[in-house]
Amino acid sequence: MPDQLYKTDDAPLDGCFEHELSDNIRIFAYTRSMSDELRRFKSEIFQGLANPTRVAIVELLREGELSAGKLIEKIGIEQANASQHLAVLRAKQIVVSRKVGNQVYYSIRDHALIEVLDILRRYFYAQLNSTVTMLKEAASEDSKSRVRTRR
Repeated sequence: MPDQLYKTDDAPLDGCFEHELSDNIRIFAYTRSMSDELRRFKSEIFQGLANPTRVAIVELLREGELSAGKLIEKIGIEQANASQHLAVLRAKQIVVSRKVGNQVYYSIRDHALIEVLDILRRYFYAQLNSTVTMLKEAASEDSKSRVRTRR
């Protein structure tokens, strides 16, 4: 029968298999959708951190909440520039703000982001170390070849 599903030993399968297959397809689609959503989320976070000033703001907030004025003072940028960066960080849900009187205070929404920045710092230093090692090796080879050519 062409409508029946068969296992490898040609024995017909019951409707249970069709239900399980349907569930597996739904799970696969859900998992793929969740993976896509997770990628979008990660992309949004990295877009929010795609500017050195915004990274500096997040790093300053590592130890806790700071007022907008204190952030501006510590980073040394204009108020309008800081406001634009803080707006991006808020929009990307990297920082949260609260207002007390005429002061706005900022803090990191989730300190897991600090761990990500710490990992990126270690990655940077590993890359830097690798580059320095490579340059030392190249310089050593260069000096050896100069000694040979002088003879």
